[in-house]
Amino acid sequence: MEKDEIGRVTILCRKLIIADRDDRGLQWLIGSPFFPPLTVVSTLRCIHFLPNSSSPDIVKESEEIGTLLPKGFNVIGAVVHASSDIERSSRGAIDAALRLSDALLGEGSGRDAETRDIIGAVAEKNGGDTSFFVSRGKKLDSLEMITSVFYEKEPEKYIWERGCLLRCELPFQVPFYYSSKDLHEGNFLCASDEIIAKLKDPQAAYIIETSNCISSEVAQSVIIRGVELNNHTDGTHAKNLNLVAPTSDPQFITCGKFFLERKTSSIVYSAEDADVLQVSVMINRSTKSLSSFAPVAEYFPAPEDVKLQVVHLKLEVLCYSARNYPLVHAISELIIPGLNHQFNALKKAVLPSLIDHQPQFRPYHFSPPGVLHPVTAIYELSYGETELKLVEARKALHQRLGLPLDRPLLRIANALNLSLSNPKGSNTFSRKGSTLLKDVHIGIPSSGVSGGLASLVQGSYVYHHYLQDGFDDSGWGCAYRSLQTIISWFRLQHYTAIDVPSHREVQQVLVDIGDKDPSFIGSREWIGAIEISFVLDKLLGVSSKVINVRSGAELPEKCRELAMHFESQGTPIMIGGGVLAYTLLGVDYNDASGDCAFLILDPHYTGSEDLKKIINGGWCSWKKAVDSKGKSFFLHDKFYNLLLPQRPNMV
Repeated sequence: MEKDEIGRVTILCRKLIIADRDDRGLQWLIGSPFFPPLTVVSTLRCIHFLPNSSSPDIVKESEEIGTLLPKGFNVIGAVVHASSDIERSSRGAIDAALRLSDALLGEGSGRDAETRDIIGAVAEKNGGDTSFFVSRGKKLDSLEMITSVFYEKEPEKYIWERGCLLRCELPFQVPFYYSSKDLHEGNFLCASDEIIAKLKDPQAAYIIETSNCISSEVAQSVIIRGVELNNHTDGTHAKNLNLVAPTSDPQFITCGKFFLERKTSSIVYSAEDADVLQVSVMINRSTKSLSSFAPVAEYFPAPEDVKLQVVHLKLEVLCYSARNYPLVHAISELIIPGLNHQFNALKKAVLPSLIDHQPQFRPYHFSPPGVLHPVTAIYELSYGETELKLVEARKALHQRLGLPLDRPLLRIANALNLSLSNPKGSNTFSRKGSTLLKDVHIGIPSSGVSGGLASLVQGSYVYHHYLQDGFDDSGWGCAYRSLQTIISWFRLQHYTAIDVPSHREVQQVLVDIGDKDPSFIGSREWIGAIEISFVLDKLLGVSSKVINVRSGAELPEKCRELAMHFESQGTPIMIGGGVLAYTLLGVDYNDASGDCAFLILDPHYTGSEDLKKIINGGWCSWKKAVDSKGKSFFLHDKFYNLLLPQRPNMV
């Protein structure tokens, strides 16, 4: 550690401000024992306060933040609004942060409290200056003011060059018996506690491996047994961080031994492309016993009729570790405490509905924009993502993380999938065994509009066109393909997790809502903008605006309105009517001259997924209403309907 890092605050997150307008504004400062002291990785808003008080509800805050934060990150301070007495405000912030930190670390945390540095920051309202104070241990009467504050220019690189993620997935069943007189909660808790206690069993085995091992120079897999673990830790500590590990001793293999050194500085670092270690938990029952014994079966008759209930639970924890941290300590101090905490959170969530119905709680991991580390949320899936209780839970998470309340950033479709190896930066999309092209308009030649302002689709989409998936829809399926492209946009922007529907599934929806007769299913009848609006509403709950023009000659008059759509909504537009259907991805419009061009994605393409062939053939290109040869792209004797899907205002 460099000497100047000890006496300064290092800020990794983009902003360190209080956005709350009331006087109870309080944010927790998040750091890591794997970084120099006083390094702020992120901030989390305090959203629970004691009744009629400005004091935080530490119990509720610790329960939620303990689930939200991966092990390897913890609370290192708090920031509050400025008051007339800045030093007194900082003491209050430090006191709150200390109590929350103790609650998160649990019993035994007092042993390292004397060496913990806790930050108390006081921020001026309206984005003014922030003053930093530090308490060494619990000595609130002696604060040190820190005047050196450093803002890291490449925070993602700072985090992911130093560390990696450990992921452990543990599905299991909890069987328990209960009678009408029994308290089923107690029986469930006893049965579940017996299962989770096996994590520290000497016969437990932890298998560590990578999901994307690419070289024989790195470790392939390692097994750490329960007898090798230090199961008497009091939380997450980095005291062994500088330990020089002898490579001949498997006990001291570090996390970094599984990965090659990153040799390029051009990598875009994020949780999505972080190095990941997969950890599996097994119980080894094949070890030899020192003494021989015969199996014994005991019978305990029940005094009355009992019922058997089996609860299915799935734990999935993420932990952050420095690359030079020994795996033995990572399992003991990160994985096992993480599994225990998530298990306790699931138990508490399951109990209220244990007998009434089979609860379906599952953890999901997210990497929302502006948050440098992944976060974890536990969702109840019994009633779907639109159930009011789950919507309110997502709103609370958005508020805690400082995320906008009109974008679905924490829906299941947005969850990280760290168990699979997906190439980053690819312009392909896998669907049902086929590979489809994504964002084909990127890099195409310019529109040719002099002095124009281009307004384009926001976000990614998949190019759907004739003959894909081995289905012959040439001559009649262009509107279906445009609909598929639009739905792919909503999928990739994480508004929905449904699959892109087939032609038959689209027809079934139209029959179900009463728009078409049953004979429509399996037919080759065309559909238009109105039918597509019905399908979007039924499948996604998405409303649409429709623009009607009597002639193709009127379309340039709608360029200003179309540009506003792409700027505010950003969704692809379906152009129907006339004799053909197209997908509109943008407009380039010169407001002064009226010159304009339309970025057309043509679903009538019948070739292979060859990007070069598509671009050279003009299947995705800028089209002027009238080209240089005087030919009109939009027919003057045909009407057109433009379907403008509206971006939902939702979380």
